[in-house]
Amino acid sequence: MQHQNKKHIFFDLDHTIWDFDRNAEETLNELYHIHKLEELGLKSCADFITRYTENNHQLWADYHLGKITKDFLRAERFSKTFIQLGVHPDVVPHQFEDDYVNISPTKTNLFEDAENVLSYLKEKYTLHIISNGFKETTLTKMDLSKLNPYFQHVIISEDVGVNKPNPIIFEYALDKAKASKQESIMIGDSLEADIYGALHFGMDAIFFNPTEKEKPADVDKQITALKELLLLF
Repeated sequence: MQHQNKKHIFFDLDHTIWDFDRNAEETLNELYHIHKLEELGLKSCADFITRYTENNHQLWADYHLGKITKDFLRAERFSKTFIQLGVHPDVVPHQFEDDYVNISPTKTNLFEDAENVLSYLKEKYTLHIISNGFKETTLTKMDLSKLNPYFQHVIISEDVGVNKPNPIIFEYALDKAKASKQESIMIGDSLEADIYGALHFGMDAIFFNPTEKEKPADVDKQITALKELLLLF
């Protein structure tokens, strides 16, 4: 156990506990058929998902840094994908985004061992969420995935007015939890938002890296599976 001095663990939600890409893939497969995308010339749902995932990840990176708004992200991610894949702007199904936002948060796929790990940690630490996700979808995910009992506080960037990595949201989270930096640690998948955000704030962090991307030299701690936390705490 390397973190005996910790009392509070702050988790990111999307891509860390809630399996965003898997849930998105399920949703997009459904919407591919509902909106009859093959009739728009999109012969492969897999190609559509791949292109959307690339666009969505880039837009979320910009959103974390405050470069774009929530409304711009939502307006752009699918329209950009459709147009890149050759769909004329006049026939882009504009209801697609709303349908996605309504369906995707109802999916409940979590990363492997999430519930077992959270159950274990909850007995020894106070757990919290810090999410840059949209408020209405974050609350739905937490509820339907039965995650609320594990966490004392769910801090959502829309309520605070700034996104991770802004230090204000980390300060807000610690105030809410009545925790100090020294007794707290952040766990998340985003180097920019979660890891550097916490480290620059003066809080320890663990990089959740399930795809085993190259770890930057200035990031000390990482895991590739949630079950590794059982050995660290």
